[in-house]
Amino acid sequence: MKFRRQNEGEDSINLTPLIDVVFLLLIFFMVSTTFTKETHLTVDLPEATANAAVEQPQTIEILIGKDGSYSINGNTLVNQKLATLKRALTETSEGDTERPLLITADANTPHQAVVTAMDVAGQLGFIHLSITTKAPVSESSDS
Repeated sequence: MKFRRQNEGEDSINLTPLIDVVFLLLIFFMVSTTFTKETHLTVDLPEATANAAVEQPQTIEILIGKDGSYSINGNTLVNQKLATLKRALTETSEGDTERPLLITADANTPHQAVVTAMDVAGQLGFIHLSITTKAPVSESSDS
């Protein structure tokens, strides 16, 4: 009996489906990964380089402390409510909304307290509004 020899061809493994599966897994993990760095934003507050404005004697100054407490021309308000701030600003300005209004806030003041002061000034009709800034510290003055 004569047995025929089988052709000894190269045995190979088809890698195309394996590569497809690896790419699909890579895409899945890229899409489903959450990035926690998005919540850690750092904010650099701006500094002004312009010269300080000449203070006028009739300027109304709203000072906002780091706890959000208000003081108008050195008189501290009893609470942080919108109505109290509005009433004190009306009494201090004596209805004259043409007087310049200066808002000074601590660097750690909640943003909402500054926005509230600006909102009250806008509701009362003040149009000359300024915000106090500090001059940047120059590095060349250290030597």
